[in-house]
Amino acid sequence: MNTRSLRLAMWSGPRNISTAMMRSWGNRADTFVSDEPLYAHYLAHTRKPHPGADEIIACYETDWRQVVAQLTGPIPGGKTIWFQKHMTHHLLPHLELDWIDRLTNCFLIRDPREMLVSLLRVFPEANLADTGLRQQVSLFERVRAAAGKTPPVLDSRDVLRNPRGELSKLCAAAGVELTEAMLHWPAGRRENKRPASNRPCPGTTPCRKTGRNC
Repeated sequence: MNTRSLRLAMWSGPRNISTAMMRSWGNRADTFVSDEPLYAHYLAHTRKPHPGADEIIACYETDWRQVVAQLTGPIPGGKTIWFQKHMTHHLLPHLELDWIDRLTNCFLIRDPREMLVSLLRVFPEANLADTGLRQQVSLFERVRAAAGKTPPVLDSRDVLRNPRGELSKLCAAAGVELTEAMLHWPAGRRENKRPASNRPCPGTTPCRKTGRNC
């Protein structure tokens, strides 16, 4: 069993398999997961007309500094691993990024042509900033410079073709063992999916309205 604390941040763009990756890690007994914890701040600042935006803004932390304090604080639930699913387009220009150096970072990519077709189908007015591509490249360069080595990069196509092999590589790079639970998980809605909007829950603290944990 892993006894070392690990905060693993996976940085993805939209319309990828990041939710499946979160499900994989969330099925481990030693892992707590967070789903797009900066989403409420992003929506409050940009006012993007995303589904469930008003509910998310009302329920979850919109102060990015408070979110960062949570993400770099104690791992909830007595777990030893904290898998944090992040969207690179949520890193708005005014955010300070030094806290990211305290995480173990990896990157999830997808062929931009495939991603754009999927993104524009859902958000026809999406622009370059909405793709997160520039932010992802910039963050990758920052992480590589800070660590002095290339961080793990997973291509979604490779993961779909060989999930065991790609997850094994990621686990090895993070210093933990792959578990069989990461390869299979039960179907159905999870607690960190919002019943009303069916959008990812962005917080790590209870909803300010309901008091329920995400």
